[in-house]
Amino acid sequence: MLIEDTTAPRKQRHTAKRILARLIEEHAAQDLSYSTVRDYVRVRRAQIDVEAGRRVEVSVPQEHAPGAEAEVDFGEVWVVLNGVKTKCHMFVFRLSRSGKAIHRIYPTQAQEAFLEGHIEAFNEIGGVPTKHIRYDNLTSAVTAVVFGQGRQRVENERWVLFKSTFVFDAFYCQPGIAGAHEKGGVEGEVGWFRRNRLSPMPVVESLDELNDRIRVWEAQDERRRISHRIRTIGEDFSAEQPFLAPLPLEGFDPGLVLTPRVDRSSMITVRMVKYSVPARLIGRKVRVSLRASEIIVFDGNTVVARHARLSVKGGQSVQLDHYLEVLRTKPGALPGSTALARARETGVFTSAHEAFWEASRRVNGDADGTRELIEVLLLHRSMDALDIQAGIAAALSVGAVSGDVVAVEARRHAASVLAETAGGSDSDRRSGARDEVKVQRVVSLTQRRLMDPAAVIAGLPQDKRPLPTVTIYDELLAKRTPTPAPAGTAPKENIS
Repeated sequence: MLIEDTTAPRKQRHTAKRILARLIEEHAAQDLSYSTVRDYVRVRRAQIDVEAGRRVEVSVPQEHAPGAEAEVDFGEVWVVLNGVKTKCHMFVFRLSRSGKAIHRIYPTQAQEAFLEGHIEAFNEIGGVPTKHIRYDNLTSAVTAVVFGQGRQRVENERWVLFKSTFVFDAFYCQPGIAGAHEKGGVEGEVGWFRRNRLSPMPVVESLDELNDRIRVWEAQDERRRISHRIRTIGEDFSAEQPFLAPLPLEGFDPGLVLTPRVDRSSMITVRMVKYSVPARLIGRKVRVSLRASEIIVFDGNTVVARHARLSVKGGQSVQLDHYLEVLRTKPGALPGSTALARARETGVFTSAHEAFWEASRRVNGDADGTRELIEVLLLHRSMDALDIQAGIAAALSVGAVSGDVVAVEARRHAASVLAETAGGSDSDRRSGARDEVKVQRVVSLTQRRLMDPAAVIAGLPQDKRPLPTVTIYDELLAKRTPTPAPAGTAPKENIS
């Protein structure tokens, strides 16, 4: 039966179970056990393959020079991302000599993730392999496989530029299953890391949070020993690291460059997802760097917007800051705006802002009160958020609902915290000083007068003095006598 299998189609060869069934049916071997047949087939089939001259796959041990070679691969992983079970992709880079591996989770395995993973890995290990890096025939690197000409490939132009920047060569494995054996180290690393670090499925709010966890796990893995090795991964990597080639002096943008036009809603469309940009750019084209985890929007060489990359088609990422200049002239559009709803969801618009807005509308009216809030929100472009929140709290404590008062109080708070930290060496004093600092507060008496009596703070009695008047000075004008004109001149009109 096994000899017949040498010429039979691969999918119609005998299994040990089928051989046992035939032996029982055709040779009455009822007392024969499955384990006996299985063990015999495993040994005899290999012998028959060699006798028939069929190719037998043999793994030949390899020796890797320090700092010379590495392997790269992607593996699928599932993550509970912000409460939703999500399919993600794990980029793995592994040095062949020491086994030092870098892992990063991305929402895609497109070229931007492929390049970004390399940059992360090179920065982590502090260099670049000097000989080559082994790859599958990924579409991010290979445009076409040239069959019949060895390992010749038609490479992607951007991939060629990336290799030229970091100065390394690519070794492409054979297509299909056969190629997996040529980079078995990284293949095994993908499975080991997925089983030991990502099982059960990690539950995170963002992929940045998960990648931060992975950096901690990678540091722990340096104390691990691979198979029968005497030294740990960290010890082998410390000996290998000096042999790596240095990193290039100039950086490389791994993002895909696009040039969308800003629509009337001050948004751009990138891969069927909308992202907001500053309203002053409406109608213009902007340059976008589409990266694995974020998109960066440029106006010329200036970064004007950053967003976490969304993978849901038809999704929106809106930032309130991009619409503040428009809302200053249209304050009535703020309460129902999508930008405000997203700011509340993400925690950018805090309870302090809500309290200030409510007090400001009560004193100044809806339109002017909202404009004062917008002045406070504009402060976030140049000041720390914690300082601004402290400024809002200080202003509200004295009944002041003015953006100028918040700005003054925020600057005072920042200065006092800076003075506190300068006087000590403890790096944690800044956060503590924010709660303990006591300074002389700015008091707006005009706004305090307009506040509801129930809102008047203790320590400042109600002001019962009458409003100032100039009536008594007007009475003096009626008693004023005209000045006599000199002789020979016409009288001049007395101008009051």
